Amino acid sequence: MNAIQQHLLDLYRAERTDTPPPPRPGDLDLRTLREARGHRRLRALLTARRASR
Repeated sequence: MNAIQQHLLDLYRAERTDTPPPPRPGDLDLRTLREARGHRRLRALLTARRASR
């Protein structure tokens, strides 16, 4: 099953259970990459602070 088929199945399930539909495949990729970059920067900052003590 590829991502599109899984998404269609998830849409069907959401429709049947009256829950909000999931995001389309790939919609959140850029946000996830930005969050990962921010997390790496935070970890580097915390590591530098510990090293300077």
